[in-house]
Amino acid sequence: MPFTLMPLDSRITFAKPGHPLDRADHIRDRSDALAEAPSARAVILSEGRIAVALDPRGKRLVRRQPDPGAEERIFLGMDGDAALFAEDVGEIDETARVALLGDSAKFIDLRSISPELSVVEAEMAATARSMLAWHQRHRFCSNCGAPSAAEAGGWRRRCPACGAQHFPRTDPVVIMLVLSGDHVLLGRQRGWPAGMHSLLAGYIEPGETPEAAVRREVMEEAGVPIGRVRYLASQPWPYPSTLMMGFVAEALDTRLSVNETELESARWLSRAEMAEALAERHAEVAPPRKDAIARAMVEAWVHGQVEGV
Repeated sequence: MPFTLMPLDSRITFAKPGHPLDRADHIRDRSDALAEAPSARAVILSEGRIAVALDPRGKRLVRRQPDPGAEERIFLGMDGDAALFAEDVGEIDETARVALLGDSAKFIDLRSISPELSVVEAEMAATARSMLAWHQRHRFCSNCGAPSAAEAGGWRRRCPACGAQHFPRTDPVVIMLVLSGDHVLLGRQRGWPAGMHSLLAGYIEPGETPEAAVRREVMEEAGVPIGRVRYLASQPWPYPSTLMMGFVAEALDTRLSVNETELESARWLSRAEMAEALAERHAEVAPPRKDAIARAMVEAWVHGQVEGV
């Protein structure tokens, strides 16, 4: 299939421009009442997987009326006059799955179907997965240790013991298209699928700018000093809840000193070699996964849409 030249963010899963979800934050405190409306609908998750209809015309999320007895429910926003929610049914066996979804739907890992969802459904799924994971990890107050309770449609937790309020967090990550002339720097982590390489990435530390994090991470992982840095695009990544911020960075040296606690290996690939990897014809290197911002960044560079800083 020929490569379509389009804006970078148009190819990034969870970040494609279009008609975004109306998050309706001004009515979150009314979400319990909204869930009782006949038009209300909920998407369903089980152990991080999301219910998807098995429709040959395309992937779509299962939507059902909210369950009054749902243990965990998040108000996602509004679709016209219909309130949208996400609910977690926890671990269920096959018999319970069929009773819940029937034979025309199943729970699927979001990584495998996210590129096929519409702009709004991809945002719904990413938000649902991130928010439900946050609640699962923050059931107790970090201030005093008492059990906390969800409020504002699941967008806040409050501790009844000490009154502390807790809000969802997103962890910022930088991911770098490190260039030296006509070559790009790739790294490989242990445990990845055979041959897979991707761009270097790392968390931003407290008190640090994204640009400083780019320079620090590349030096720490590959021993390459970085000069100029320029922002490219971003991607929410709901595994469990990070924001990937993509940058192009200028390498001041091509000599590598790989930190083996961070990477299994690192290597420079020419633009032609990267094109071969993207076409799955490279003898040693497999490209980043299709739903990752790294894939969109290297594709854009190979096709001349991104150049040096």
